Amino acid sequence: MASNSGVGIIRQANGDGTPRRVSGSARSRRHRSESGSDVGPSVKTLSRLCSRDDDERAAALDELSQGVRMCLEQDRCGSAALDTETLLHLLRLSHSCPLREVRERATELLRIAKEQGVKVPRALASGPSAFITTKEMLKEGPDQDILIESFLSSGRVNHITMVMALHPAYLSCFLKTQHALLALDGPLPHHWRHYIAVMAAARHHCLYLVQQHSAGFLEAGGDESWLSGIDFAPSKLRSLQTLNKLLAHRPWLITQQHIQQLVCPGAETRWSLAELIHAVVLMAHAHSLCSFVWGCGLNPEPDHSGGYTFQPPSVAHVPRSPHSPAHEDGRQELCDGVMEVEVLMKRMAELQQQQEEECTQEEMVTRFERERSESIPTAVVWEAPPELVVRLVEDPEFRYEDFAPRGEQAPPTMRAQDYSWEDHGFSLVNRLLPDMGQFLDEKFQVVSNLTYHRMAMHEGVDTHTLRKALWNYIHCLYGIRSVSHTEILLSTRLDIFFVSNFAPCLCSYDDYDYGSVNVLLERALKVFVKTMACHPEQTTTRIYNAFWRHFRHSEKVHANLIVMEARLQAALLYTLRAITYYMR
Repeated sequence: MASNSGVGIIRQANGDGTPRRVSGSARSRRHRSESGSDVGPSVKTLSRLCSRDDDERAAALDELSQGVRMCLEQDRCGSAALDTETLLHLLRLSHSCPLREVRERATELLRIAKEQGVKVPRALASGPSAFITTKEMLKEGPDQDILIESFLSSGRVNHITMVMALHPAYLSCFLKTQHALLALDGPLPHHWRHYIAVMAAARHHCLYLVQQHSAGFLEAGGDESWLSGIDFAPSKLRSLQTLNKLLAHRPWLITQQHIQQLVCPGAETRWSLAELIHAVVLMAHAHSLCSFVWGCGLNPEPDHSGGYTFQPPSVAHVPRSPHSPAHEDGRQELCDGVMEVEVLMKRMAELQQQQEEECTQEEMVTRFERERSESIPTAVVWEAPPELVVRLVEDPEFRYEDFAPRGEQAPPTMRAQDYSWEDHGFSLVNRLLPDMGQFLDEKFQVVSNLTYHRMAMHEGVDTHTLRKALWNYIHCLYGIRSVSHTEILLSTRLDIFFVSNFAPCLCSYDDYDYGSVNVLLERALKVFVKTMACHPEQTTTRIYNAFWRHFRHSEKVHANLIVMEARLQAALLYTLRAITYYMR
């Protein structure tokens, strides 16, 4: 997310593990200092490791080696010590840099430092995911070219990028969109963008993203005191809290009154519509990315709090991932996995043959309501969130509740023909935040159409019906009734001219048959999807392993991407509709 995000959390060189924040200016002064107890290679040296020029990168490696060796020599004389920040940089490079020469040099320097008596940190995890072993990640082959490009562009390859690299076409769109949100010109200051993302990630107790964006916030010149708690932030940012919690947990409750309170001329802390759209997309982006982080079991970065230790490894103690509570069991038996795949293949084939059968409108509505009101339990694994997260959350008891709880009056369903991304949301975002609608639309299109024509051990499979069922199930959980567009056949040139000028008015809609969801999504998959979309912080190894037990991990990551983007679009639709109503 943020480049150089590891430098936001610095630790004392004595290895006591106590976090200490350092502002951007303090870090600059620290690196400029030529005297003092803690010295290390300059930021310039580290940034040159990302050079696209092989010779310059080799020179930077030599300079890094000389700087580290010099610090170690001075340390033996009692005049200096290799600082913790440099050690964490080396640890990160040794684990996640896709350039072999950089990775090997960082590993060598850590080894030399350890041999000379320096307390060297070690990573607590061997790979990016607690759900996918390093061996399995390598077997499925993340795209190395895009990992190298990410390193050269941002200075690091984080765990999100590593896992998404299993699907390079999607990752490319994701990185472009995220870069536009956080770094390109826009109505919001850059440090505000990161702070808004911190506020959003805290709603789902996502320490991974909170740390990442806290570092980005400080690097962009943000006031360190804001990270001490939401009460320290400006009132204008605090005014987003209600919208933030609704977007994260119950977006269908967002109304034009919520928008009016933020943008009307009489508002105490007024937001322009452009600023508000930017903030809304940032929050929805962070909320949905929390689903991906938890749904893929991402481990903390090796230079983040919780990702490293200065203590030596202990045979008796195996570090526990935040995604795997102590009482959880490991992977379930896969003996019936092959049978599950065959059953799913048969059901997909039967559905494709039944597509020509027509159902009445009443039956379509009944199937949607049945799916929407189905009781799917999610895990109850409430663990106290870290203090860093708690102090950034207002009203922590406000959480997801089913759109239509049994026995209660449900809010009105949002019908796609009344408000959709294609016909309404896209143009509104593009109008108020130029080009962002295009970035988002491209991402939605790529994830919807992404296919490798395979499923588990089968090749040449059309997975369209399965992908569509996943997407529409998420929208169903959020109270959105999806439809499929039907093209109108035209036979005259006059008709063609008419449609070319008034096409949005002539689109016809067919109700999606939600009976397909129940046929294709087995219960274990529904439990995982609902947990990931609605209670992502409760996702565990057991829930991840329980569905699609004979599928590749890359296919499960693909499902995660679909859920993440469907959730993002659903949350945006409710907010954009409220903004549209306000503007009328």
